[in-house]
Amino acid sequence: MRRWKIALGTAVALGAISVASVHLLDMGNFGLHSSTAGAAPAPAAFVMPVPVVNVVKKTLPIYLDYAARVESIRSITLQARVPGYLQEQTAADGSDVKQGDMLYRIAPEDYQAALDQAKAQVQRDTATLDYAKSNLGRGTDLAKAGYLAKDSFDQRTSNLRTAEAALAVDQATVRTAELNLGYAEIKAPFSGRIGRNQASVGTLVSVAGTVLNTLVQLDPIYVTFNPSESDLVQIEQAKANGPIAVDVLLPGETQPSQKGELTFIDNTIDHSTGTITARATIGNAKFTLLPGQYVRVRLHVKEQPNTLMVPQVALGSSQLGKYLYVIGKGNTVDQKLVSLGPSDGDLISVTSGISETDQVITGNLQKIGPGMPVSPLPQPKPAG
Repeated sequence: MRRWKIALGTAVALGAISVASVHLLDMGNFGLHSSTAGAAPAPAAFVMPVPVVNVVKKTLPIYLDYAARVESIRSITLQARVPGYLQEQTAADGSDVKQGDMLYRIAPEDYQAALDQAKAQVQRDTATLDYAKSNLGRGTDLAKAGYLAKDSFDQRTSNLRTAEAALAVDQATVRTAELNLGYAEIKAPFSGRIGRNQASVGTLVSVAGTVLNTLVQLDPIYVTFNPSESDLVQIEQAKANGPIAVDVLLPGETQPSQKGELTFIDNTIDHSTGTITARATIGNAKFTLLPGQYVRVRLHVKEQPNTLMVPQVALGSSQLGKYLYVIGKGNTVDQKLVSLGPSDGDLISVTSGISETDQVITGNLQKIGPGMPVSPLPQPKPAG
């Protein structure tokens, strides 16, 4: 009886295990079918979009750049040509004046009195001369009739010549007095700008001893710089083809604000620096440039035709040098090492490494690499 109970219990347990196994197998199949039925397709691989531009082909102006200093063509010290008390300063400190404008006035009373005296002397000696002429005329008639001694006639002739000489001296004295009176008014000998006054009104000024002010010419104006001995060859070649245009850039400027022409190259090279002094004459109608100011100059020495240009933002650097990313076969990234030339605004010339038909990648450069597939986004052609 005991054995029969054990056998019956074992059979019940095995049946339960079998049922559970079948149930779990069905659940697994159900889950497998459910997962397979609801699965989404795998996403496509991401392709980086990149902006691209065509290579620009243009005639590139070639410049030589130098640091330069502005110098005045004329700069003088204003001083009195006659002594006297300074009566008036008619132009304010720092004024822009025209040629002939009144700057200072010295008290003119003494010089006006001297002129009046000289004119009166002229009138007196003119009367003396008239009398001498009449006296000599009468003496001539008397001498012909034999009523006047030769010595008396010669005396009358001498008196006439003395009167003529006296009148000539008087006339010179008048001109001198007129000049001195004119010198009491100190005028601008050329157009320019005066500086700070150095003699107060009421000062007793002396001839060429008291400095009143300074006057500098501002238009046109010089810009002086020092090309190297090696650059001199290019400059001389450019001069042979005509005048050399010069652009002036103020500190912080990227485009020239003033233009002029190369007008002077010195005749000796400084052996200690290997440079030569050169000078450009610049129109400065707005007085933008001032003497002593430091600027940069660009000499336009030649034109380089058929130059390939790319945006400077497209350039990358590596241990091998400068490179560009371009669109290769199958819209993949191709890296090209390049040699660079002069720049022109936002563009830079490439002397080797690319062709005119290349499409240059200008953006997302940090996110791509050689051989990587990309999606080109054409951009407007760079300004050439």
